[in-house]
Amino acid sequence: MEETKNLVEGCLHGDRHSQSSLYNLLSKKMFVVCLRYSKTREEAEEILQEGFMKVFQFIHQYKNTGSFEGWVSKIMMNCALQRYRSKAHLHAVVSIDLVTEDHLTNDENIISKIGAKELLLMIQELSPAYRMVFNLYVFEGLKHREIAKLLNISEGTSKSNLSDARALLQKAVNNSLQSSQNLLEI
Repeated sequence: MEETKNLVEGCLHGDRHSQSSLYNLLSKKMFVVCLRYSKTREEAEEILQEGFMKVFQFIHQYKNTGSFEGWVSKIMMNCALQRYRSKAHLHAVVSIDLVTEDHLTNDENIISKIGAKELLLMIQELSPAYRMVFNLYVFEGLKHREIAKLLNISEGTSKSNLSDARALLQKAVNNSLQSSQNLLEI
């Protein structure tokens, strides 16, 4: 906490060593945030770099209220959203018709049966629209009204995208668990 405060102070004065130290302190955690919003590792790296450029550019706007890490995380999220909005017309939507109800389960603890890395890969496989809504709702805790405003979509579309994303993720988890079970039976 004190270390972060000192680094922020150094960054406010343009100290390159403080900037480098702050980057080293937060980059791994922020990379995970960027990975959730991106399809590839390379895209996440681009978002991370762009995000830290904005952190250093606007660090004077941090008001020392709340977590500095949370403030940085929000910048990373906004960079990912900006990238999504600039490419929104290029993204296709995955058809939910490919998901059948008999493959889905209501097991709330299903996520505990797979690893975090595997879940992250599944999230990255979602279409950009589904991935954005899922992340904003589940990880950022935003309401559909807020998501709709951020992504310039209707609340109904936000709700539908979240439902579809959850169904696709459940199917992917079930398929992964089924594959693991089949390997154990061999």
